[in-house]
Amino acid sequence: MSNIKIAIIGLGNCASALIQGIQYYKNKTTTDAIGLMHWDIGGYKPGDIKVVAAFDIDYRKVGKDVSDAIFQLPNCTKKFYKNIPKTNIIVKMGRVLDSFPTHMQDHDEKFSFVLSNQKESTQGEIVQEIKTSKADMVLNYLPVGSEKAVKFYTECALKAKVGFINCMPVFIASNSEWARKFKEKNIPLIGDDIKSQLGATIVHRILTNLFKKRGVRLMRTYQLNTGGNTDFLNMLDRTRLVSKKQSKTEAVQSQAAIRLENENIHIGPSDWVPWQRDNKVCFIRMEGNIFGDIPINLELRLSVEDSPNSAGVVIDAIRCLKLALDRDQGGVLYRPSAYFMKHPPIQYTDDKAYQLTEDFIKNKIDEITSIRKWVIGSTEETMDP
Repeated sequence: MSNIKIAIIGLGNCASALIQGIQYYKNKTTTDAIGLMHWDIGGYKPGDIKVVAAFDIDYRKVGKDVSDAIFQLPNCTKKFYKNIPKTNIIVKMGRVLDSFPTHMQDHDEKFSFVLSNQKESTQGEIVQEIKTSKADMVLNYLPVGSEKAVKFYTECALKAKVGFINCMPVFIASNSEWARKFKEKNIPLIGDDIKSQLGATIVHRILTNLFKKRGVRLMRTYQLNTGGNTDFLNMLDRTRLVSKKQSKTEAVQSQAAIRLENENIHIGPSDWVPWQRDNKVCFIRMEGNIFGDIPINLELRLSVEDSPNSAGVVIDAIRCLKLALDRDQGGVLYRPSAYFMKHPPIQYTDDKAYQLTEDFIKNKIDEITSIRKWVIGSTEETMDP
């Protein structure tokens, strides 16, 4: 198979984990490839993914080879594959817009972004770089709250006519206007807000669905998360959390038998604990009533390295989007989005989303999926075939 060429926006911890993983699995076989949901997707293996362009705004990363940039501060994720070969891909200066939270300037450099003094790239320059690199797709890893920046790079992908994977909680795939633009240009899109391989959201969703299936009335619940990476430091500015909280909350609400009142559900990042680094600790509490209206409660603590946890999903999303490109299939990829993302256009249970994604990989047309429609403005578009 040919390489899958990706352009990455933001060389942070998540990008570091993904790029390390691509190299790590090159030396594996299907029998010893621990930690993958799929070894082979449509003939594509993890090692077939290649970074051909990258953009950042931190002076420690801009101008460096991608292989060096991913290990620069403030990145702090675990180094599980250190000997990344030189890529000969130099990180270009991107556009700042709202991707740099001002409160992070008050912290030590080892925790915060430090802006490069290089001139920001224009949209035309970024589009040309993506085209010249022959990238198949753009992978968005911008910080939470970067509403303007995410939309800017989404436009860049559209102008460059390449696929787009939106790993962040700015609503692109789940926004009808953006969805229409990708459909009209026949460009595939997966989004929004990447789930972790085994993280807080997926566990909370499964437990909520379990309550529903077992006849337990969920009365109230919370999910509290702490971490020490730049993502959690960025989210100390609560004004940047609007879409993030909406994304995570809806991911859980969609699995409940009866939607909870706002006062009875609290989901979102809680605090930044510097010494935790890229480790994320999640606390979930669920209160409900069982047979006879008798109370029951559940408490769970989950600790996981945050960035490799997301890379375990992104590595599949990349290969699914490449399948769509090979099939000349544009628009929102509803089935992979439902399985890989917290805030897809259409929510399913995770079991259903898994099966729909398996069908997508095998190029099967699911009868229910092919009939169901999503209203986009005044027109109706069928889901991906």
